[in-house]
Parts: sequence; C-alpha cells; structure tokens
Amino acid sequence: MPSTVVITGASGGIGRAVARAFAARGDRIGLIARGRTGLEAAAREVRARGGGALVAEADVADHKALRAAADAVEERFGPIDVWVNVAFASVFAPFTEIRPDEFQRVTDVTYLGYVNGTREALSRMLTRDRGTIVQVGSALGERSIPLQSAYCGAKHAVNGFTSSVRTELMHNGSKVRITLVQMPAVNTPQFSWVLSRLPRHPQPVPPIYQPEVAARAVLHAADHPGRKQYYVGASTVATLLGNRVAAGLLDRYLARTGYDAQQTDERTPQNRPDNLWQPLDGEGPDGHDFGAHGAFDDRAHKRSPQAALAEHPGVTWPAGALLAGAALAWGVARTRRH
Repeated sequence: MPSTVVITGASGGIGRAVARAFAARGDRIGLIARGRTGLEAAAREVRARGGGALVAEADVADHKALRAAADAVEERFGPIDVWVNVAFASVFAPFTEIRPDEFQRVTDVTYLGYVNGTREALSRMLTRDRGTIVQVGSALGERSIPLQSAYCGAKHAVNGFTSSVRTELMHNGSKVRITLVQMPAVNTPQFSWVLSRLPRHPQPVPPIYQPEVAARAVLHAADHPGRKQYYVGASTVATLLGNRVAAGLLDRYLARTGYDAQQTDERTPQNRPDNLWQPLDGEGPDGHDFGAHGAFDDRAHKRSPQAALAEHPGVTWPAGALLAGAALAWGVARTRRH
C-alpha cells in the first residue's frame, strides 16, 4: 500500500532525489520548499514515476507555514507515514565575515527547520502511535570544518536534538521512530546558490557522491528506522571514526587544507545571487529549475559500496575502521610533509 511521505527541501538536491526515489514505488508525496519552479518540476517527476504529488510552498523556519503545509498534505493524501527533513541553508565564509542575521538565518533553517518539521510530524504520528522521521544529517554534524561554522553548528544541534527526542520516544514506549542519515559530500546545486564570500567558487570536499546515492540511503532508513543512524560513503565513516581517535590531528590537517579543498580554481563573480533569504527558483520568467544535480557530475560517484554495507552494521564498522586508519595515516604524512 502506498505511503504518505513529506519531504522538506524537495525542490532541489538531495530532497529532489529523495522525492524521485519514493515516487518510484508509488508513494504519495508532499513536496515542501520555497521555490515554486523547482517544486512544480519535482511534482512532474513524481507523477511521471507513478507517485502522487502535492506542492506546498513553505519556509521551514516558519512553523506556522510548515503546519499549514502538513495540514494540506494530510487533507489530500491522508495520515503522514514518513517525514523526511532535508531543507537547509548555509554561508561559505570565515565566521568573522558572517553577519549576525545571516548566522541566525542559517540556524533558523538548518536547525530550527528540523525542529519544526519534527514537531509537525510528531503531532500527527504520536496519536496514531506509528510513523517514521528521517533526519538528513551530515558528517559535518560530528566533524566540523573551516568556512562553514553556521552550517556545522546547526548540524551538530540536529544530532543532539534528535538523540534527545529518540530517548523520549523510547521512554514512552512509542512505536514512532526517528533516525539520522549522515551524508558525505554530495553533488547538489547548493554550491551554485549558496551565499559565499570565498574568492573562488565553492565546492564539496572530495570524494563527491551523486544525490541518488543519498536518496537510496534515505529510502532504506525510512524502511528500517530501528537504527540510531546510518552513514553514507566511506569518507563519512573514515572521517567520523578518525575524529574520535585523533581529533587534534584532524584539526591541524583541516586548518592547513580545508580552505583550498572547498574552492575550485574558478573565481567567484561579485554580487553572485544566492538563496539565503529568497529562493532562486521562484516563479516568473526568471524562475529556474536547478534539479537534483550540481555542477560536479564529472567528479561524482554514482554508487557507494559502504552505503550498501550499511544495511549490515557488523560488516560496515570494521570496514570503516580500516578506512579511517588509512585516512589518518595519509593525514599524518601530509601534516609532517608540511
């Protein structure tokens, strides 16, 4: 029987790919984002794949707007079975170059947007004692890097918030489940629309994965929400394990390499438009559908063997430990050479 699914940030990137994945099995999907052009394009893709689609324009930082969107989804498709929080915002800049209102905006969207989405999902699921919430997290929620202080701080907060809610559900014996999917660098449009004060075009730190890799992991987590969290990409596992055993070494390594690794050789034009305060895929003649993929298709991996192994945790973690050891050895060598 088809499920009713809500996806925030569904107009582009990982959210767009997740919508396609759920649609392929005939689910009914509430698509939530700010940009009308991207949402309408996502709805067409969902319907073409056999799913049902409802477009709901809403800023996840606005809890009232998010509640109205959730109400519209349930009125159209019935009780929500799965809620996937994806929407986020970011600023690429040293902390001292981020204005207070910009930092707050990133926090409102990337952290409080998840809080608002989780609240709306629970307000419906708890009374029925069933349902699943999937939080799309990031390796940067456990291992911060330079130039993304607002985003890293928000993703750390998502981890702590989700753990707290999980224990409350456990205390109450609830059958509602909440799980995290920690993502690696993904080839999404965010690097073309993010507010950036870097001298060169921002990029994800390699290795880069296609958004379909992330979407498959979200789909699996929604179907198997019993685990606390899932890790996508060998780089995610290696980074997080490495951070637990040699955080100081990683600090020094990232301080030395993290600036260049997040920029291409292309200079960033002055006054480049960004989506922090308003969507770039709005209505009208200037509306543009960014889709799921970013500008790094030629460098992005279409598959992640580690993500497939994530279905078998007894295999994943030993493999991840080996990868972490290799990554740390490489980092030590790089640090000593410099």
